[in-house]
This record gives sequence, C-alpha cells and structure tokens, in this order.
Amino acid sequence: MTADASASPPATSPPSDVRTVRLASAVDFAGFRCACRALWAEQVAPERVVWRCADDSEGDLFEASSEGAAAATPQAPPVRVPPAFVPLAESAMLHRDAERFALLYRLLWRLQVEPGLRGDPLDLDWQRADAMSQEVRRDLHAMQSSVRFRPIAEPDGEGAIGAPLHVAWFDPEHHIVEAAAPFFARRFGAMRWAILTPERSIGWDGVALAFAPGLRRDETPATDDADSVWLASYRSTFGSARVKVQTLAREMPSVAMAARPSTDPKRRAATAPQPTPDHPATPGGEQPRSLPALNAALQDCRECPIGEHATQAVGGEGSRHARLMFVGEQPGDQEDLQGRPFVGPAGQLLARALEELAIPRREVYITNAVKHFKFELRGKRRIHKTPAQQEAAACLHWLEREIELVDPGALVALGATAARQLMGTTISVLRERGRWLVRSDGRRVLITLHPSALLRVEPEDKAAAYAAWLADLHHAAEHFSTSASK
Repeated sequence: MTADASASPPATSPPSDVRTVRLASAVDFAGFRCACRALWAEQVAPERVVWRCADDSEGDLFEASSEGAAAATPQAPPVRVPPAFVPLAESAMLHRDAERFALLYRLLWRLQVEPGLRGDPLDLDWQRADAMSQEVRRDLHAMQSSVRFRPIAEPDGEGAIGAPLHVAWFDPEHHIVEAAAPFFARRFGAMRWAILTPERSIGWDGVALAFAPGLRRDETPATDDADSVWLASYRSTFGSARVKVQTLAREMPSVAMAARPSTDPKRRAATAPQPTPDHPATPGGEQPRSLPALNAALQDCRECPIGEHATQAVGGEGSRHARLMFVGEQPGDQEDLQGRPFVGPAGQLLARALEELAIPRREVYITNAVKHFKFELRGKRRIHKTPAQQEAAACLHWLEREIELVDPGALVALGATAARQLMGTTISVLRERGRWLVRSDGRRVLITLHPSALLRVEPEDKAAAYAAWLADLHHAAEHFSTSASK
C-alpha cells in the first residue's frame, strides 16, 4: 500500500452508490486488504461502503483484485500507509466490534488525504483502532495463559497417532481462535489436543492443525463431567475421534503443517538446536557471557513450573555498568506481557521515587529475583502469587550471573523474596528496612519494602508509608551520588 501523502482528496462516489463488501470470514484480512485496494482505486469513500462477512444474511459479493482495480483506474494513486498500520489492522480486525472494518477503511482513507494524521496520536480513529488492538492482544494472552487441558481416556485402539487426547474449553471475547492456534501447536506439539470454543474449535493430532465449528457453552461438558461426555463433545465437533492428516491436507489447504518429532535418536540429535557459548542448551551449561545472551537464555528456562504458564521470561534492564542494582520479587501481569521489569503500577511507583531521589533509571540496573510471572486465575484475571522458595532457588543462578555481569557497587532488595535471595537467608524486612547488610561477596545490600506493598496500604496511610519508603531509599541515593563523584 503506497500513496502520496500530499495528494488532494479524491472525488467521492455519488450518494446513491453504496458498495457492499462481503468478506469470506470475520478474520479474512487478505480479503479485507484486497477490497481496500480496489475501493481506493475506484475512489469509493468510506461512508459509501457497507462491510459484511460471508455468514451474514444480507449483502452482495464484492470481488476485486489489486491488479484488476489498478488496471480499471490507472489514474488512481497507490495506497501508502505508515509501517505500524498493517499490524494494527491485522490485530484490530479480530475485535468483536461490528464496525471494525468500517473504522479501518476510514482510517486508511484518511491516511491518504490527511497528511497530518500520521503524526497525530490523539486522533479518535487512531485511538479507537489502537484500543481494539490492545483488547485483542489481551484476549489472546488470556487464552494462551488460561487454557487448561483435560486428559481424556479413549477406548482402546482409538486416536490418530496413539497419543492420549487432551480437551479444553475457552470462551474468547474476540475472533482470536485462528490467531492463537499456532501458539498451542508450538507449545503442546508433542500431545494430541482440542480446544472447543463457541465460535471455532481447534484440533491438533501431533502433525496438523484442524479447525471445526464451535460448540455452544450449554453443549460443552462441565469441568467435572465424565471423560465419556467430553469425548462425545469432541467427536460431535470434529466428526470423528480420529483426525486423518491426508484428508485434512486435501480438504483444508490452509491447514498449518508441522514436522512430527522424530523417534530416531540420531535424527533428533541432528535436528536439535545446538548450544552456543552465549546461549547454553541448559542453565547448567556454560554461563552466558553478556546480558543480552543471558536474557535470551532465560526464555528457554524450565527449571521450575512457572515458566510453562508465563508469557515470557523477564530479565533485567538498565546500565550494563550500573553502580546500583534494584532487585524485586518477580514480574507482574504487565511485565509478563511487555517483557520488561517494573512497568506496572509498582514500577510506576518506583519510577516516581527514583525521580524524586535524582537517580536516573537508565543509570541503574533493575531486575527481579524470579524471572517468570507466577499467578492464579480468577475468572480471566491473573492474580499474583508469591513464588515458593524452591521456585526462587531455581532462579538464583540467573540473578547471580546478572550481578557478576553488571558488577554493581551495591544492591537494593525490594521485599522479602529479593532479600532472601541476595543474602542467602530469611530476612525480616520490617526489622531490617533502611539498613545496609553485607553479602558474602562483600557487596552491600539495602533492605526495604517492595513498592507493591505500598499499593496495598489504606488510602489514609499511603502518604506516610511512601515517605518512610523514600527515607529508606535515600541511603541508596547517597551511595549512587557518592560513587558517581569518585
């Protein structure tokens, strides 16, 4: 899509010329993109377009390829959009809002005729599309993090490749099932599973993804129903207890295929990722030699169960030669989504304190003792859970390697988990807060509360609690300013 940003607004279609565009499905981005090109080539203004999906009961089929549209109106300028528009549109069009196609085409049209729109983050159309995209991403993450499979006992001799069947139910808010499918195929590629949803269902037989009609919630077994009830729901959705790969490949050309794991040990060894000095095959191998290598290696860590359910590992960030290192407990919900430490509400409180203490965040190093987000689900919300001592112990070597690579003069332990990891023993934060302790390696550690503790204080006590916490951190500010002057 390319267009001259300075082009004058093209002539619009007559008021009576209303075009109905019918897409193949609610997630037909290729069809939407093709239709947008054709509509722009014919200079059909957004207010003259009605968008439908193939399962709607009204509307005519509008078919036009980009090549045909260009040939029909060679004088029409090409479509040009900023790089961020295409991924924004791909995400926003998965939203449940029926007006999403009209919004995105209107935004595309305005990008051609309003030069200032590209740099206007306050524009209402931009904001609405971005809000839709964020809601879709949250829904995708909720599906990826909350689906729990139930193993089903099948009669002897059934099953596509002899693996047990695992079935789950999920009710997404938006049209995300197809977008989420590759994630589950990668993560659970070694088992046979199905995810049933009201709109669309996914099946994986260990080789290929298959999509089937949805299942109403009242047709889905309750969590504690017998395996036979779940198996009946699976069969009614996919038509059979077995998924035949050859049939799928013939009848569903768009099915995503993946190589079945080889049973030959030599073949597995030949195709397995090879370790490198900066990215060891296991955490027990050669230590990463740089912070980027360490953060990359973290993504493969499964030394405790937390990593199986988190979106990603969250390493530290900041100056590679920081004089001061802040260590928290673990990533929270926002940190897990963004892949950065201390960006949620607690991180905002820490940022405020650093600013008041004249400590530039970019000149310190901020990390967590535990690198994955541990949570429990309450509905679709993920609620923080304190990591167990053995889970924190599994992460200790990552933290110690960060300390070795950054080599800070002093550390700040934010909360009990960080204090225990840094000092090697249980520390009473309330008794030791505001005091410097000394590690076995000679580095000093300032003990204080985690900023999230302040967020739980009663409103009338917040000001006093924050002032006391800031007084603790003043000792770290003194170390920072003193070491800077040397």
